[in-house]
Amino acid sequence: MDALRSFVAGIDAGSFAQAANRLGRSTSAVSAQLKKLEDQAGTALVRKSGRGLALTDGGEVLLSYARRLLNLNDEAVSAIRGVELEGWIRLGIQEDFGETVLPEVLGRFARAHPRVRIEGRIARNSELCEKVASGRLDLALAWDDDTASAGERIASLPLCWLSATAEEPIWRPDGNEPLPLAALEAPCLLRTIACDHLDRQGIAWRIAFISPSLGGLWAATAAGLGIALRTPMGRPPTVRALDPVAHGLPPLPSLGLRLLRSDKGANPICDHLATIIRQALQETLPTDWMTRPQNAD
Repeated sequence: MDALRSFVAGIDAGSFAQAANRLGRSTSAVSAQLKKLEDQAGTALVRKSGRGLALTDGGEVLLSYARRLLNLNDEAVSAIRGVELEGWIRLGIQEDFGETVLPEVLGRFARAHPRVRIEGRIARNSELCEKVASGRLDLALAWDDDTASAGERIASLPLCWLSATAEEPIWRPDGNEPLPLAALEAPCLLRTIACDHLDRQGIAWRIAFISPSLGGLWAATAAGLGIALRTPMGRPPTVRALDPVAHGLPPLPSLGLRLLRSDKGANPICDHLATIIRQALQETLPTDWMTRPQNAD
């Protein structure tokens, strides 16, 4: 398990020197573990790629299994050490992650801590931030809107313009009609970002559809009622991402994802749940979307 953990840490950090620093080991010790894994696998696992590392075909296969083995190992250790943990915890999460990340998180946590009661809330960003700040949520996975002074930034997701999969565009930049925008009810961080970027580029727009839920927004976008701005998380196959240059739309930045915690001091239940959330995101999101550990060079 130690060798697998060093291998995964090296790939996540981008180098085994950084992984050694993160794991509190010497670089030579981590390199020896990698060599041991390659000897056991009978094939090279990594290769040089510029100033960084790249996985070989065998390395890609092992990385997938290594993450699952480590997660199961950590889950078992957590269950043994925390078998006496009991109480309750209040978790908030963005609707974008409700179907992809939340079931895995809740399942792992419940198996590790059967005596802990979880109160979950899927809510909008402003509500999640406010409830964590007021102590009504212990932990929340929220978009980084630059207002949170605390918390841990764990990922950065690309924003994209989304439309129906039909080949015929619902809006043309050289036409006389304003861009139809499909959005969630205000206040909505991504709705604000969409309007700001359209205004900066001088593109006229109108709100064509408003939904109180993400499911309704996906349905309206798939039906061709408007263009939406979201991350790729949870995007249904009936909705496609648009190339901004080809469609005359503003280029978009990435949006940070932050793990917020209430200011209530040490909480082992919260610590364990936060660890499981990080693991689930590492398995769900592309590696280059994840934020490197703060102690990485």
